[in-house]
Amino acid sequence: MGVKLRERWGRQPVWARWALAVYLIGFLVGTRTHVLDVARDGVHAYAMFPQVPLQVFFVSLVVLDPLVIVLVGLARREGIWLAGAVMVLDMCGNWWGNRHWLHDDPSQLMRLVPLTIFGVFVVASVLPLHRAVAGMADKPETAVPSA
Repeated sequence: MGVKLRERWGRQPVWARWALAVYLIGFLVGTRTHVLDVARDGVHAYAMFPQVPLQVFFVSLVVLDPLVIVLVGLARREGIWLAGAVMVLDMCGNWWGNRHWLHDDPSQLMRLVPLTIFGVFVVASVLPLHRAVAGMADKPETAVPSA
């Protein structure tokens, strides 16, 4: 499995490898954040959001973020699509759930800047990255010389 995975990553264009690595780092940070939140406060970790669907979504990221990591780590097209969907929902949920700061204390919204930058990167790169990974998946595999 390791040789195939190395070959799968190795066949990607350099920019795609970098993009996949950024996805992995970003979703690792997200996984850490959501796991720590849920470990600390349980299913009520996101009770600050009055909308139950937002609370459920943010708790579900304990499963969705690691799933993205596994699929992207395997350079799977499904992982790229899932990453895009998760980030759209995550950004929308965070901005909607924190919108009261627009009136109360706009400086609090600065904590959403890293999430937004990462989310915009993911959403903007989904299609080209999907094409790159799909293109490499369609090419025949080459034999890896044994050492």
